Formats: sequence, C-alpha cells, structure tokens
Amino acid sequence: MLINLNGDPKVRQNNIDRCREKGILLPTFSQMVDPSTIPADIQSKLADVGLWDVNPLNLFRITWKNEPTKMGGKFGGVNFVEVPHEITGCKARILALVGKWIPTGSHKVGATFGCLAPALVAGTFDSMNQQAVWPSTGNYCRGGAFNSVLLGCESIAILPAEMSKERFAWLKTVAGEVIATPGCESNVKEIFDMCHTLDAERGASIVIFNQFDQFGNYLWHYTVTGGAILEVLDELEIAPENVCGYVTTTGSGGTLAAGDHLKEKYPHIKLAACEALQCPTLLRNGFGGHRIEGIGDKHVPWVHNVRNTDMVIAVDDQDCMDVYRLFNEPAGIEYLRKMGITEETISELPLYGISGVGNVLASIKMAKYYEMGSDDVIFTVLTDSSEMYTSRLEEQNEIQGEFDEYAAVRALAACLHHQTTEDALELTYYEKLRVHNLKYYTWVEQQGKTYEELNAQWYDKNYWKQIPAYAEQIDEMINAFNAEVLGK
Repeated sequence: MLINLNGDPKVRQNNIDRCREKGILLPTFSQMVDPSTIPADIQSKLADVGLWDVNPLNLFRITWKNEPTKMGGKFGGVNFVEVPHEITGCKARILALVGKWIPTGSHKVGATFGCLAPALVAGTFDSMNQQAVWPSTGNYCRGGAFNSVLLGCESIAILPAEMSKERFAWLKTVAGEVIATPGCESNVKEIFDMCHTLDAERGASIVIFNQFDQFGNYLWHYTVTGGAILEVLDELEIAPENVCGYVTTTGSGGTLAAGDHLKEKYPHIKLAACEALQCPTLLRNGFGGHRIEGIGDKHVPWVHNVRNTDMVIAVDDQDCMDVYRLFNEPAGIEYLRKMGITEETISELPLYGISGVGNVLASIKMAKYYEMGSDDVIFTVLTDSSEMYTSRLEEQNEIQGEFDEYAAVRALAACLHHQTTEDALELTYYEKLRVHNLKYYTWVEQQGKTYEELNAQWYDKNYWKQIPAYAEQIDEMINAFNAEVLGK
C-alpha cells in the first residue's frame, strides 16, 4: 500500500474530536479540483477570510482556482499566465500555473495537505498527541506548518540555514519549532539526517511527513495540478498535437506527477525535469550548491516517476538571479517598458519567484531543442512569487552592484532571448535507467527502502498507475470523517 490508509481507530477518533472541538472540516480532492462543489455556507464564510489567515476555512482554498486577491476572494478559473514571446524570445507558447494565489503563496501547501489529510482520516497520525515533522528545502515546511496550525497540530519545520530570510521570519509565526540544518538549498541529506536524529530522540511522539517519499505529495499534484493544466488546455482549445511539453524543477518529485496525468491524455507530450547547472545530479550524476531555492538536489526523489521523464534540463542559477532582478528592479521594469512589454505583463512579473524563473528558462530550452513552432504549447509552474525573495535583491546589489539599464539589457538578451539548448539532455531508455538507479544510494542504502520496491518502480507497469485511484478512496474517507465531526 503506497499510501497507508489502515490506521488506528482510536487515533482517528482523536482527530475527529479535535476537528469537532475546533469546528474544522476537510476538503476532498474533488473539491480542490472543482471548488464550485464546496458547500455554499463555507464559500460564504470565506468572504471575510484573508488568503494567508490562520483560519481552518483556508483549507478549502488549497486549489489553483482562488480569486487573485489577498482578502475575501471567491473561486473562479485556474490561475495561470502566458509568458509573452517578447520575454521568452522563442516561438512556442509558454503557459504557467500561478502559485501566489494559494495559501502561503506556494503550491507546496497542497502537497502537504495531500500527505496530512489521509493520515488524519485513516488514523496514522494523532493530531492531539503527536508532532508533525515537515522536512523541506523551503516551501514544503511552510505549507506543512500552515496546515498543522490550521488543524491545531504541533509542527516541526526543517529547512536549510541559507534559505531566504522571508521564509524563516514567517515560519516563526506559525511553526511550533523551526530547525535550520547546515548548508543551502542542495543540502538535502542534512535534512534527512535531522529527521533520523528526531526519530531517535522522540520516537512515537512525532510523525515525519517526508515530501520526497510520501505518495500523498505525488497524488495531490497528479490530481489537482494535473487537472488544472488539463482544464486550461481545454479552455484555450489547444489542439492535441500542439500540447508539446511540461517542464518543472525536480524538487520533491511531486510537481512532476502532474506530467504523468498529462501523458494519460497526450501520450506524445515531452516531460522535462529541471535542475540547477551548479548541481547537475540528473544530468551528470553531479553535486554542488546553488541559489534556486526550493528545488532539492543531490538525489532522485522516491516519488519521481523517472520512466516517464523524457528530458533533463539544467539552468544556470546566475541566469535565474539576473532575470529575477530584471523583473523586480526599477531599472529592469523600465527597460522592459522601453522594449514594448505591455503593462499587463509588467503587472504579472511579481508572480515569478526564483524557481519559477528557472522553470521558464528550462521551458525556453525545451522549445528550442525540439524546434517548436508558434502553435506549440509548453506548460510549467510558478511555484511561488517574488515576495518570497526580496532580501535576495539587496544581496545581489551588494555582490554585483546596482542593477541598471546595462544589466537589464544583458539579462533580457543573454539569459532569456539567447538561452541555448546546452545542458538539455533527451533521455534514452538507458539514460532514464541511469537516473532511476541513482535512487538506490539515497533510498535503499540510507533511508530503508527495499531493493524489491526500487525494481518495482521501474519494471512493474502498474506501480505508478495505482496511485491516482487513491484520490477517490481518500475522498470517501474524508466525507465519512466530516460527517462524524458534524455528528451525522
């Protein structure tokens, strides 16, 4: 069973009692896909609730369809943008889901709910007597801490010490404990080591929700993120033959699961996993540190379906930083105006966080590699927004000097328009197998997974196909759980 739904009835009852005490109901996967099905009384109550408020009603805003406002928004269509050709410099259309308009300002809150909700309704996590541990390279622990406090659970957030000041400042307002592990974004093993330390010290008093091996993460993105992308493609009436690519950074492997959903409808689509050139684990079995926060490195996540990945693309973290400055510094914005970029597009630039910029750069590489035309479409994700990284602008000014028009010219021309196909690798069967085999060193040798399951991920054709069916089963359990909370 890839998602454990056989828990302790007494623990489940504790969770029901906790939710009844606090007036908490849980959304289903189907409601996150289609929030119009959320009960009308809950929708009306949300009119007075801010998007980031620590209010259990915000569990029902774990969707890509929130009205783009920070206060009292309703539900509407999928939040996405089209990155204009004047910025990308390539012919293909690049569309991107927008993570800013999800609680905490990042889609990771959905991945954490995908892990936490099944544990609550199955009784594998006791919200009254256990702490939820959220190991992360950034946004996942923010989402986990947020969901935990909404549900009245104690939480422990773990993330690398060199992540942005904004992340730590906000975390301290919601998480029970915040643990900073040594290193930067790419120091994932140190996060795992801390989990082992906590497990040894605290034992049954904690439950570790490791995004890198929790299939609730995969399930949420397959169902909710994949469903949102399919809806946009249908809404825009994109011809099937023009749905050409899906690109996202590897991260925990969860967001890549949306690509598995897309391949069910568009078998020809190319799926690309993006990583930092400074830490080319998938590309070259490499390692190193980099500045594209939140994408994870130096290992292959257990929940990454490598067999479905067609391409690995590495982007230079300096390109990401330069484009982030272009989109956020006054001189950069003024130069874009001078180059004819519309005010509508300029108003959308704050929607791009550093990893979102990386996803766009990787999408440009894919478009050029496959020589895509003006009717062809690539989808990607803006996982979070610029407000997560404002302190990085000050740091870059100290390191590189003031961002002026000359810097803006270089960023648009070199980082965007002249992005090349270098460090873009189309995977053969055996190159995919090479990447998959890297899981052995992290997951079998270090994290206690079995050799047999590692092989099943590659050779058993039903291994990955069985996961989507959990959504319907979990929804039934959530509905039964909610009914008991309400005393029905």
